[in-house]
Amino acid sequence: MLSGNKVYIIGFMGSGKTTAGKKLASLLGWPFIDLDKKIELNAGKSIPELFTEKGEDYFRIVEAEVLRNIDSLTNTVISSGGGTPCHGTNMDFMLETGLTIYLKLTPEQLKSRLLDSSGERPLIKNLDSYSLLDFIKENLAIREIYYNRAEIIIEGIDLDINLLQERVKAMLNTGF
Repeated sequence: MLSGNKVYIIGFMGSGKTTAGKKLASLLGWPFIDLDKKIELNAGKSIPELFTEKGEDYFRIVEAEVLRNIDSLTNTVISSGGGTPCHGTNMDFMLETGLTIYLKLTPEQLKSRLLDSSGERPLIKNLDSYSLLDFIKENLAIREIYYNRAEIIIEGIDLDINLLQERVKAMLNTGF
């Protein structure tokens, strides 16, 4: 059995981080943590409420604190928020403390996934279809600088979770 490891799933909002993270954790026999859910639990408020009441800067400070507070956990799969790797030293922290996996999708694929859930997501809640695609393209170009630092970069559409599990196990066993 693997020991003392963490796997971080990163990618743009709507890329399937939580779904893939839960499946990967199940295959590995590890617990799963959704960083956004952990933030909500700790704050006693939803992410949209935190953004509305305190602003994005405050949210990012809380996000970094929660990320670092789960450092003591081992053998855990963690899905990050879409912006988590792009703020402060979060990506450096994840690279130092675990294996990072970037679920990569095109802007068009992301738009298709995000259209129905935009009301739940503070950064895109007021965007129409055209503005949403522009937002995704603009922000993905910035965020990919961070995302592309991941040890594993994998296409998020039609993700073969069993193949991903094999790659993760192989990398963790060799100390990547």
